[in-house]
Amino acid sequence: MLEYIGYLASIIILVSLLMSSVKKLRWINLFGSLTFVVYGFMIKAYPIAILNIATVGINIYYIIRMANTKTYFKILEIDKKSKYLEHFLLLHKNDLTNYCDVIDLDVDAANIKFYILRDIVPAGVFVGTRYDDHTLKIDLDYVSPPYRDFSIGKYLYSEQKAIFLEKGFNKLITYTKNPVHMNYLRKMGFTNNEEMNKDDLFYYQINL
Repeated sequence: MLEYIGYLASIIILVSLLMSSVKKLRWINLFGSLTFVVYGFMIKAYPIAILNIATVGINIYYIIRMANTKTYFKILEIDKKSKYLEHFLLLHKNDLTNYCDVIDLDVDAANIKFYILRDIVPAGVFVGTRYDDHTLKIDLDYVSPPYRDFSIGKYLYSEQKAIFLEKGFNKLITYTKNPVHMNYLRKMGFTNNEEMNKDDLFYYQINL
């Protein structure tokens, strides 16, 4: 039983190192360190326990620090034929294929298109085209892996609704087949309309 606890702690620490989000890394690493503390005391390996008590303290310090750090967001419109956007999409090309077909993405023809800056860093891209008079179809809502903690989505769909409303859009829709993307959409307040699903794509919508 004690051996299994040691294995569990090791696996948790390993999983934490796979996280692209620093916040997730700290939380998972904290749990792994706590497990190692228990394991160390149970087998009377006090150096292991003491080392991981220190690790717990370090993780708690940085988690509190992140919680108290003010994050700044900014919307920056994408210029036509943007070279920076080309490089951004190329950099994230492999990851983007999980969310949309970039080949068919016509950013210049989109009705709404912008970068989402997080602390001055372009962390995400949003592209949407008119579906009908009051509905915007989301062609791309992408956030690079290090910034996927839902804060950008909450900023966009909660605090920046005016971006869409000012252009006459009070409803947003999108199609997806990615389970991770579906989870993100549900957390942002989107709902699935089963009658609108087509092929292997699931239809989600939100009223602003």
